[in-house]
Amino acid sequence: MPGQRSLFVHKRAASMMETTNELAMTANGHGDTPLLTASRRGQLEVLRTLLAEHGVPLEHTNTDGKTALHEAAQEGHVDCVRLLLGSGAQVDSLKKADWTPLMLACTKENLAVVEELVKNGASLSLVNKDGWTPFHIACREGHTFIVKFLLDSDPGCWDTRTKNGRTPLHTAALHGRLEVVQLLLERCDYEADPRDTSGVTPLMDAARGDHVNVLQSLLQHNKGSLEAEDLQGRRAVHHTAQAGANSALSLLQREGASIEAVVVNTGQTPLHCAAREGQAGTISILLSLGADPKLTDKTGKTGE
Repeated sequence: MPGQRSLFVHKRAASMMETTNELAMTANGHGDTPLLTASRRGQLEVLRTLLAEHGVPLEHTNTDGKTALHEAAQEGHVDCVRLLLGSGAQVDSLKKADWTPLMLACTKENLAVVEELVKNGASLSLVNKDGWTPFHIACREGHTFIVKFLLDSDPGCWDTRTKNGRTPLHTAALHGRLEVVQLLLERCDYEADPRDTSGVTPLMDAARGDHVNVLQSLLQHNKGSLEAEDLQGRRAVHHTAQAGANSALSLLQREGASIEAVVVNTGQTPLHCAAREGQAGTISILLSLGADPKLTDKTGKTGE
């Protein structure tokens, strides 16, 4: 009968729709739903269909704690980011280790995604479990245009420290991000020789990383950095010797650092530091510069 057939077709369509909706919300072993997968891959039309026709949950997280917005932001799919935000995705949703979509976006060279997130209210002051803000992360990655945009958006975002007291200047110096270091020195009101909880300065970080250009920039900003000591009494020259950062060592010596500076607590010179770590090339350089191999530390050991 026509009425019964119409009812059957309606029930069949409803059943198919229910099955389709179930599939749209099915997660794999990693916790990824079709929405998360489409967001990661930048499949805008698939994303639009899932959101418009199946009402999939925006804040579902996979086993990494990522939402669809995290995935789209990290992979640089700005159109997907815009669609998700327009559909009500939480802009500051936290994944495992407390990373926001903006933090993940700052790991990539995609200013458009960062701009879209900030425009929609993403916080520049939220921190992850280690105390890193989006600004710290951008400085680590060395994307100067993103660092500049964040400073323009919040001129005070540079004034932050991680749980171990490290500033964005420490982070940029350690990773050799010359342009970022120069921008921070120009635009941010850092104290002379900011120290982390171990007393380490940005100059020490640049020194042990053998980042000569960064060292030069920091020295031009503050010559006193050569004599700064960490909580163990080590200067930048000790850090270079211990790390085998030979180009940095030569630069520090030319700038006036003493190659026989003594760590008060241990009596160790840079030569002792290099010998302890087996830095044969550094030992040769120090000896060629006149370091005395007969000097003893407080345990009676020489640098030989």
